[in-house]
Amino acid sequence: MSTCVFIQIRCKPGTTYKVAEDIALREIHSELYSTSGEYDLLMKLYIPQGADVGKYINDHLLQIPNIERSLTTMTYNVF
Repeated sequence: MSTCVFIQIRCKPGTTYKVAEDIALREIHSELYSTSGEYDLLMKLYIPQGADVGKYINDHLLQIPNIERSLTTMTYNVF
């Protein structure tokens, strides 16, 4: 069973659409939304079973240029 995480992403000013496009091209997300507030994007991502969550995010997402900061929320149970 994979691990579901939600990742909020803050982009450098003026780069949100480019970052979203780069994420979409990697085809790693389940859902991706534009948001208002402190973060620019909200992404739902399933981490493959057995993969290290932090390493997976670093290797597959945070290598994308123009991401300034991210906030990952882990999930544990489905209700």
